[in-house]
Amino acid sequence: MRFDELNESNYLLFAIKFYDNPQAVTKDDFEDDLKRMKYIKRLLKRYKRDGELKIHLLLNHFIVLYNIFGEAATPMLFFKIERELWSVLKTFIIFLGKLPEYPKCYIHDIQVDLYCLSQLYKVYNGKEQD
Repeated sequence: MRFDELNESNYLLFAIKFYDNPQAVTKDDFEDDLKRMKYIKRLLKRYKRDGELKIHLLLNHFIVLYNIFGEAATPMLFFKIERELWSVLKTFIIFLGKLPEYPKCYIHDIQVDLYCLSQLYKVYNGKEQD
């Protein structure tokens, strides 16, 4: 099956095709892993609404998703997360080095969230303040 564009009818098949979690044994394991999309979405919404950015928790969810779904996590995230959160989403994806250079598309035109990026680099450089 070709996946030229993700939509509601092929999203689950796309996720199954790229799912690679040797520890997952049941359908429930797969569904639990897919729930990470919802967790990311919820945390990004909280950041946009309240300004509360849980960098470590978000990074953990992103890393687990990329470990399980590989590069397919990027289109899955953009499909499942609302457009108004794409700036922050793209910031995390770029920080993790997971935004493909090609093919060029509308995702490359989205601005990054500068505050989020600065917080990510503070974590990276070990300059967080408690």
